[in-house]
Amino acid sequence: MVTVPRLVVAGTRSGSGKTTVATGLMAALRGLGLRVSGHKVGPDFIDPGYHALASGRPPRNLDAFMHGPELIAPLFAHGAAGADVAVIEGVMGLFDGRAGTDEASTAHIARLLDAPVVLVVDAASQSRSVAAEVHGFASFDPSIRIAGVVLNKVASDRHEAMLREALAPLGIPVVGVLRRSERVATPSRHLGLVPAAERRTEALELVDTLGRKLKEGIDLEAVMRLARSAPALDADPWRPPFGLADATRPVVAVAGGPAFTFVYTEHRELLEAAGADVADFDPLHDEALPEGTVAAYLGGGFPEAYASELAANTGLADDLRALSASGGPIVAECGGLLYLCRSLDSEKMVGLVPADAEFTDHLTLGYRAARAASSGPLGPEDFEVRGHEFHRTVVRPRAGSRPAWDLGDHGLEGFNSGGVHASYLHTAWAAAPEMARFLLSYAHRKEELA
Repeated sequence: MVTVPRLVVAGTRSGSGKTTVATGLMAALRGLGLRVSGHKVGPDFIDPGYHALASGRPPRNLDAFMHGPELIAPLFAHGAAGADVAVIEGVMGLFDGRAGTDEASTAHIARLLDAPVVLVVDAASQSRSVAAEVHGFASFDPSIRIAGVVLNKVASDRHEAMLREALAPLGIPVVGVLRRSERVATPSRHLGLVPAAERRTEALELVDTLGRKLKEGIDLEAVMRLARSAPALDADPWRPPFGLADATRPVVAVAGGPAFTFVYTEHRELLEAAGADVADFDPLHDEALPEGTVAAYLGGGFPEAYASELAANTGLADDLRALSASGGPIVAECGGLLYLCRSLDSEKMVGLVPADAEFTDHLTLGYRAARAASSGPLGPEDFEVRGHEFHRTVVRPRAGSRPAWDLGDHGLEGFNSGGVHASYLHTAWAAAPEMARFLLSYAHRKEELA
């Protein structure tokens, strides 16, 4: 049974202020001495980076499409273990799910976790109408309990009084008010906020500011009462389903640093459970892979923002090519794919993928159900996974002679040859933990053949 107090911070729509409220709330509650667990609905990597700074704990995602509904409560229990309270930030509007359905929506997650919802409302340019908006959200789905409201972008004391008067008949408490003048600037890029790892000092200052603003504008005692109202959850914590008794602990190098910030926490946990010693490296600054590397994983990020710096690090590119030539597997997702191409926006990259990448104005976004198009480091042919794409770059040609994934209606995608498995697909290893074991087994097999 899971008894961690918890609540979902949801918005009426994207841009309502839920990231500001959720991140600031985590920081403010931590400032009270509480152990806070931060979670993000959906596949997003960027918001969880700020959650990690605010909570001091590893970031966690809860995605009912990629993980499956049956894993949401166990993954939550795993991530929230030892916490005094869990704050779960929603995605888009409360009821916005996959392809216009409820699936993978914030409401879906709130229902699976039996968690009360705090609704963040953009109150700018409205007064009595705010009651109609909140009433609509509160009555739309009786299985969702909207337990409190945070009013954002409130203009003045008089404006606040009108909003509170309008909402009073609904019986849903206003637990916080943020003034329009108190909005905090958060730098953005083409896929959302700039990742915290790219601007750590500024990000820490931002999180500290958000914590102070939320402490001033939110009734933290009321929020904790709402969180404690969540009933016990019948779930056992998720655990990696395997472990290898390998005294050698082979090194799997995982790309990090400002250019490669998109890695799910469970990837590292699964690699360690599979018997690996996970070692970080920064492609912007490290001129060689960690000593003893037998396999490498390059997740997503924004390598296009650092193309010239990556091109200048020829030592690491040589090391990656040498690892591949020796038979060591290299797995790359999205940003990692771009880095392994021959070029990125005309800058020379590693060249292990026979294609060229460039930034465009076209956004590719969506969930994907995938099947391995051929056997490789992440599994045998026809191995099924779920993931998502989110990028504004293209790779030409789109697929190699041995594509990595069959995405059904979305066609063949990626490259899988000679131990290099590179694609745009961000996969959820927590729902397919065998992928970590496959990667280690592939590395072992190559060592045995050497």
